[in-house]
Amino acid sequence: MNPRRHAPAAERLSRRRLLTASATLAGATAVTGAAPGRAATTAGVRSSDRRRHRPGPPGSAGVRLRWLGNNGWEITFGDPGRPTTILIDPWITRFRTGTYTPKGADPATPLSVDTALIDDLRLRADQILVTHGHYDHLPDVPYLAARTGATVLGTETHANLLTALGAPEDQLSVVHGGEYLQFDGYTIQVINSLHSMTGPRSRVPFPGTRPGSPPPRPRVISDLVEGGTLAYLITVGDGLGILDSGGANYDARHLAGLAPDVLLLQPGGASVPGYVPRLLDVLDHPSYVVPTHWDDFDHPLAEPARDWGGLAELEAAVHRADPGARFLRLDHLESYTF
Repeated sequence: MNPRRHAPAAERLSRRRLLTASATLAGATAVTGAAPGRAATTAGVRSSDRRRHRPGPPGSAGVRLRWLGNNGWEITFGDPGRPTTILIDPWITRFRTGTYTPKGADPATPLSVDTALIDDLRLRADQILVTHGHYDHLPDVPYLAARTGATVLGTETHANLLTALGAPEDQLSVVHGGEYLQFDGYTIQVINSLHSMTGPRSRVPFPGTRPGSPPPRPRVISDLVEGGTLAYLITVGDGLGILDSGGANYDARHLAGLAPDVLLLQPGGASVPGYVPRLLDVLDHPSYVVPTHWDDFDHPLAEPARDWGGLAELEAAVHRADPGARFLRLDHLESYTF
């Protein structure tokens, strides 16, 4: 969909315009949700009662965050010999789509998975968290799930698309948003979120769901529909909380009371009133804001990240909204230990 032409999904889609315009679970049990917030704040949303873990010196929490490019993240902690590992939207292949070119991505671009490139990273995973079903988030997950044995969390649509792409069905856990899952020494909270919307009609690119049975095997990028968007809050012990918002959009009602220490935040959000300041307010001003989904993924992960054009404005917006927040920009495969 080219926003300049308001064309159907069968035509080209520009991610630059998109972003700027804008259950059985192995080893887990559900626990009660977060406590209700205290006083009312922005737009009728309640602020947080979660006891924030104010991060100490680097390394003190023992939680390592590594950027895998786009919205891909690796979070590791625990035993150094065999750390617990959580992956978010791992997309290593980064096949060329032209997404950030003036013409945008061609919906007929074939899907592919570079297994040798993925193997070179020697990724492990206990859980893989899928925020939504698009081509720059989902395609590598089936191979990584089979290779690592990880449990994969996502919506019914995500699970059906993953099954159609060959993911092991017994490793897929369908979530809806609202789940609060206890693991050994950490929790994962699943939160309803929203995808970026673009153009004068505020449309989600490649929209739709695939409920019921898995569809035919997806072949091109337009086959991978959004399928609902989820955010995830990972909290290690009683301490550090890391939130991936899932898109350059959000429903503030579902974020009240979370108070993460680290926010993984996408550029864009132009279609969202007060995108950055309102988000930081409702999250009770996280100590760290780490940009995500800011690189042009036509270029390989082995090269330094190339800004598609939204990074500087995101950093400026964060500093305007909260001069005390640390804006922590990582490069491809660079890590930071909290």
